[in-house]
Parts: sequence; C-alpha cells; structure tokens
Amino acid sequence: MDRAQKQESIEALKSVFAGAGAVVVTHYSGMTVAEMTELRARLRKEEGTFQVVKNTLVQKALGGSIGEAGDALFTGPVAIAFGKDPVSAAKIVTQYAKENDKLKLVGGILGQTTVLDEAAVRALATLPSLDQIRGKLIGLIQAPATKIAGVLQAPAGQLARVFNAYATKDAA
Repeated sequence: MDRAQKQESIEALKSVFAGAGAVVVTHYSGMTVAEMTELRARLRKEEGTFQVVKNTLVQKALGGSIGEAGDALFTGPVAIAFGKDPVSAAKIVTQYAKENDKLKLVGGILGQTTVLDEAAVRALATLPSLDQIRGKLIGLIQAPATKIAGVLQAPAGQLARVFNAYATKDAA
C-alpha cells in the first residue's frame, strides 16, 4: 500500500467515524470467509457495514481524539462494525458474537470521543433502535387523537342503536 492509498484509507476512516452513530470494535481471529460474509449480510440489511481495518491507519484517522483507552481497542486482528443507527450495529454484532465464539467484542466508540468497553457495547445493544423509538413516539402522539375520535363517535353510535331498537320493535 503506497502513501496515496494510505491517505485515501485514512480519509475514508475519518468519514466513517464522523458519520457513524457508534463504531463497534471486534477481534475476528479464526473466522472463515463464509462467517464474515454472513455477518456482513446481516449488517447490510440494517444499512450497516463490517470492515477489516489496519490498526495504524485507524489511529491516524482518529488523531488521538479518543486517547489511550481508544488506542488500546485497536490491537490484533481488528474489524469494525458501524451504521447510521448507533444501536443496530451493536445489536447485530452482539447477537452474532453469541452465536459464533470466534468473534470477540472488544469495545466501541460512540460519536468520535467516547470510548465504550465490552459491557457498554452490550448495554447499547439492548436499547431500542431509532426506528422503534420513532414508532413508539408516533403511537404516543396518535393515541390521544384516537381516543378523542372514539369518545366523539360513541354518542352517535348509541343513538343509532336506540333508533334501530325502536324501529325493530315497531316492525314486530
């Protein structure tokens, strides 16, 4: 890899760290190509990515913004998982790590400055995704309107049932 390619990789990693809600750092030692492809496919469904990275390039891309604790994440065979939603990548990688012992969670980076340990990444994975939160919020907003519409329609429905009862009583 020549100097220009390294600079391109560093710029690409900078954009990854700037655009991702959270980056999950893993060790992938011993994983087969098929296993990595399966993990990539799961992440792709949630608009995420799993990428093997070179530690020195990541450290240059971060430029020391995460300190020694963050630099300690990037030792050994490292791959990162990231996506637009901070929770989705953590959730998928955590689930896959339970199924496959070869994938080890090391930690993560939230934003560009907060370093997460393995326990924090697992806690992040238990949170609802951004789409789930949006759905709950819309449901909460719509619930009062639905209840008001039901209350307003109830008297009219009761009147209709009373008129129908009188009509059937007279017909009988």
